[in-house]
Amino acid sequence: MQKNAHKTRAGLLLMAVLALGAAALYMLVNVDFENEKLFAYAMRIRAPKLFAMMITAFAIGGASLVFQSVINNTIVTPCLLGMNSLYMLIHTAVIFAAGSGSILAVNAKAAFGVDLLIMGTAATVIYSTLFRKTGHNVLYVLLIGTVLNSFFGSVQSALTRIMDPNEYDSLLADLVASFANVNSEIMVIAALVLALVVFALRKELALLDAITLGKDQAVNLGIDYDRCIRRLLLGVALFIAVATAMVGPVSFLGLILANLSRQLLKTYRHSQLILGSVFFGIIILVGGQLIVEQVFTYTVPVSVFITFFGGIYFLYLLLTERRRRGL
Repeated sequence: MQKNAHKTRAGLLLMAVLALGAAALYMLVNVDFENEKLFAYAMRIRAPKLFAMMITAFAIGGASLVFQSVINNTIVTPCLLGMNSLYMLIHTAVIFAAGSGSILAVNAKAAFGVDLLIMGTAATVIYSTLFRKTGHNVLYVLLIGTVLNSFFGSVQSALTRIMDPNEYDSLLADLVASFANVNSEIMVIAALVLALVVFALRKELALLDAITLGKDQAVNLGIDYDRCIRRLLLGVALFIAVATAMVGPVSFLGLILANLSRQLLKTYRHSQLILGSVFFGIIILVGGQLIVEQVFTYTVPVSVFITFFGGIYFLYLLLTERRRRGL
């Protein structure tokens, strides 16, 4: 037991060092240290993007790990709740109804506010109602979330088919996650919202280790299981809504972060697993963005690489899980 705890701490320390190294490389590579103005300009450009990647890693990594623990499945992601599809539908509807020149399309703060308001309200109202109507059955909630995901995607696809081609071209940039032009004021709001959600769910997060033992064991320990699960899933939906509204949809990122953290740390303590997923998120996002900027010169967004390698990793997880169960 003590040996496993030592390995877990060593793994966390290694990931922390790698995350710090990736952040330092991103901030300092190809920077002109001799010219103070150019150095200051590089810092002003890179610091907000680094902060945005750290917030995204925290939001998606933490939410994905909690989501998998709550539903007791390690090969699903919070995308099943429909937040990514809802984000794409919102932006498509704005361009379709108001045009690419409207304030909701041009002003980053207004767009973020609309995204966060609609997605946060939808998550709170829809999933609170679903839990109440389904008798707190998580599987039914996930099934309805999958249906909503398909519904939002179908409406968004229908709007793009009848949209003006020029408007569609301007829409494409919003539908791909990017850290190139993140507004610093938006990041402050996103960080505050995430902090408030964590504070509101501090008691439920502290009970995660016991909740994952199962409903019967959790109830025997005096935990209000249904209330905890409902609040945690609402928190997950809000976390994903904030991250998606800030940088756009990043498919498979949560799957990668949560499973890499579990595989490396091999512990049941969620405080350590969540911290590990955040470190992995910083390493992947910052390292990927460094490659995008320095090697591909912004021609390919980092989300494309994450989706590609995430899809391969998802297939690997499916095959290993099937082999483990002897199917």
